[in-house]
Amino acid sequence: MNYTDVNAENIRLFLDTVSALCENPKVRSMSEILQHGDTSCLLHSLAVAYYSLRIVTRFGIACDKRSLIRGALLHDYFLYDWHIKSDRNEHKLHGFTHPGAALRNAKRDFDLNDIETDIIARHMFPLTPRPPKYRESLIVCLADKYCALLEVFRRHAYRRQQRLFRRAFGK
Repeated sequence: MNYTDVNAENIRLFLDTVSALCENPKVRSMSEILQHGDTSCLLHSLAVAYYSLRIVTRFGIACDKRSLIRGALLHDYFLYDWHIKSDRNEHKLHGFTHPGAALRNAKRDFDLNDIETDIIARHMFPLTPRPPKYRESLIVCLADKYCALLEVFRRHAYRRQQRLFRRAFGK
């Protein structure tokens, strides 16, 4: 897939949808939380939203693109640094528990539809046992795994998308 897989109309939808969510200070705070490698939680979530949109565009998959982007941006909205060890070991099972924390936070801070809720709750399948219910959820689940691989094995994984992500984040 190359950059042209996402047309101008989809780039506008991506920027508008992400920019609206990034007005929230808690979403912006995700830029301070490390996710994988040298990638922040916010950058990871932007990348998952972007690659999810690329997948549906490239393969002509009909879906609710706005919900796809919103769910992808909020899928890791857990708002804590899971790398920090504590006496209580509360983040020891982060892979299993963070979808629930992200969903609680997202429901508290945003109005979510059923697709967005499913994306956040089930993006860790098959690590968590309930499979995605909607095609948007499955696409985000797959894009999340792809992005995690990029972030673990490649430094500065999103150098090519940096300008687009800055525009979306308002920097």
